[in-house]
Amino acid sequence: MTGSIVFDPLVPVVVLAVLGGLVALIVVLAIWRGLGGWWLRALAGLAVLAALAGPSFQREDRAPLSDIVVVVVDESASQDLSDRAAQAEEALSRIEAEVAALENTELRVVRMGDGPGDEGSLLMTALADAVADEPRARLAGAILISDGRLHDVERAPDLPAPLHLLLTGQPDDWDRRLAILSAPAFAILDEEVTLSLRIEDQGAVPAGQDGTAEISIAVDGGEPVNFTVPVGQDLELPVTLPHGGRNVIQFSTPLAEGELTDRNNAAVVQINGVRDRLRVLLVSGEPHPGERTWRNLLKSDSSVDLVHFTILRPPEKQDGVPVDELSLIAFPTRELFLDKIDEFDLIIFDRYQRRGILPALYLDNVRQYVEDGGAVLVAAGPEFATAASLYRSPLGEILPAAPTSRVIEEPYLPELTDLGMRHPVTQGLTGGGEDPTWGRWLRQIELDATGGQVAMTGVNGAPLMVLDRVGAGRVALLGSDHAWLWSRGFDGGGPQLELLRRLAHWMMKEPELDEEALDATAEGQEMTITRRTLGDSVGELELTAPDGTVTMIPLDEVSPGRFQTTITGPELGLYRLREGDEETVIALGPSAPREFEQTVADGSLLAPLIEERRGGIRSISDGLPDLRQVREGRAAAGRGWLGITPRAAYLTADVTSRPILPAWAWLLLAALLSVGAWLREGRR
Repeated sequence: MTGSIVFDPLVPVVVLAVLGGLVALIVVLAIWRGLGGWWLRALAGLAVLAALAGPSFQREDRAPLSDIVVVVVDESASQDLSDRAAQAEEALSRIEAEVAALENTELRVVRMGDGPGDEGSLLMTALADAVADEPRARLAGAILISDGRLHDVERAPDLPAPLHLLLTGQPDDWDRRLAILSAPAFAILDEEVTLSLRIEDQGAVPAGQDGTAEISIAVDGGEPVNFTVPVGQDLELPVTLPHGGRNVIQFSTPLAEGELTDRNNAAVVQINGVRDRLRVLLVSGEPHPGERTWRNLLKSDSSVDLVHFTILRPPEKQDGVPVDELSLIAFPTRELFLDKIDEFDLIIFDRYQRRGILPALYLDNVRQYVEDGGAVLVAAGPEFATAASLYRSPLGEILPAAPTSRVIEEPYLPELTDLGMRHPVTQGLTGGGEDPTWGRWLRQIELDATGGQVAMTGVNGAPLMVLDRVGAGRVALLGSDHAWLWSRGFDGGGPQLELLRRLAHWMMKEPELDEEALDATAEGQEMTITRRTLGDSVGELELTAPDGTVTMIPLDEVSPGRFQTTITGPELGLYRLREGDEETVIALGPSAPREFEQTVADGSLLAPLIEERRGGIRSISDGLPDLRQVREGRAAAGRGWLGITPRAAYLTADVTSRPILPAWAWLLLAALLSVGAWLREGRR
């Protein structure tokens, strides 16, 4: 219970001030005139002023409130390293016991995990939220139990009490980290790009380390290549992408003895390989309607450099026209098929037949070109069934089907085989399926498949499109020259441009058209995993999480030859995927999350904030400090102890107010003093 004098003026304060000035003037005048009762006049004036000021005695009944100590326990991913979680729990138990021993003091415990996405440890955000929920006048102190690695120090709240840090970790902790400093998102095939990376050691590095580390580099989950590199230096790595599309390059360094974690020992770079220019050689044996279709398809892509020759004047054509009067361009056979054949990504023979223009040596060179990694597409016409067929040349050694010498001239509906339903070239073509709705073709060269994969059939189930891999290259044989009917809308038309585009891209080894592939895409923490296969079924997906946990996940068939699943990754980092012989990697967020960029415990980032609030930093490994109460403004940390500031907050339960004197008593007092002054001065 406390009491105080309060005033409730009966008139405005300005009026009260004017009257006070008037009283003072009267008193000064009385003194100047030598009146002996001036002091009684002054007291009478003060009594009048007091009556107008309305003085009262106010009494409060106060209920004392307890002090509050806030403890934020860091439970982010880095706190799972070594014995930090056990240290944190031990420190929390000690604080709970110390606060319980203090009179009139309460404890608020806040546990903080990883921030959303890859924001890291939001320690100050957690502290600010905890403090905002408590009355500021009751806050006696705040204690952080953490490794000191936070990523929101700029959000530190303004505290009216001491701030302390109990630091987890051990003094001999050390860690090795592999970091990608720079990497392009796109790169041109066959052109060298440079990646920048660094391996660095943090903390108390053991004396046995020689300043070097092993690094493994693997592309698309293939066999890794190992190198020995210096630690603590920026490394420039020249890279030439092996194929178009997404190239996944994985870097890793083995777990060294005694380091805290290997979560930051690996990194993944995803670079999209693009071709500078796709060089295509199109050789048309004679003018025909389908020739324009091929040309339009290839010229519609601005990234394609098309070299197109149509043989308008075969050697057997002798009409007596002098050579110097011919306006035709001579076919540069030697330059194209000997000197520069390796510069082409794809060679297309469109209704070509042997006429002596390309000697057997040149065609044998084309065969070798395919086996070395090139691609040849043969769009066959009636000439393919004759003695002048390309099959009866050295090129026939790599063709996946042989002509029977029969040309079928009748309407028929191209159909996808079971394998064609699953093959990326023909899978999901508009109008396909078990009962195709596209238009008919009118001619087919009867083929006898000798190898490869039959994706489409025609009359009586005879092979119509056969695909094959030869050596390092690819070959395709289309047994009809009537695909152009689809583009003209004959009998309803069909997806001719899409079919030919996929066929050309498959031959140029675009990864999205590989028959056997395991692919994954990520959006946030959700992964969509797709397995493409020509088989009827696949096994379970083996998913290895960043922490090494292996999970087997079934894949659901979403279409023929296409199996898929969607998974939400429990944490950020590098995931390894394997199904059968196919494997790949994918990173959710960075390969090493922000939480693992710096793993060695360190309180230097919090030191300025703690010093400003007269707090202290104490390592748990050195022993747990006691908790004391200190006066506000005094140092709140010392050897073996941390301090909190009692706030002496209270809750006002009741307020009573009584006038010091009633109004009539003030007036009576003023009258008596005035009469006293008159009597004193009158006797004199």
